[in-house]
Amino acid sequence: MGEVIQFVSRSERERERLIREARAIYDSIFPPADLASEQQAGAGARRSDGGNRP
Repeated sequence: MGEVIQFVSRSERERERLIREARAIYDSIFPPADLASEQQAGAGARRSDGGNRP
């Protein structure tokens, strides 16, 4: 009974959708620092074995 319902205009919803889409594109081009460091660590580990895995 004590719930508050907030009106969100169509333009505000569209603005939020565009911001989410832009962030997704940005993150695909420039991955977050923690993800980038994990990928670099993984690539270094693969190169370090010299291809001599049993």
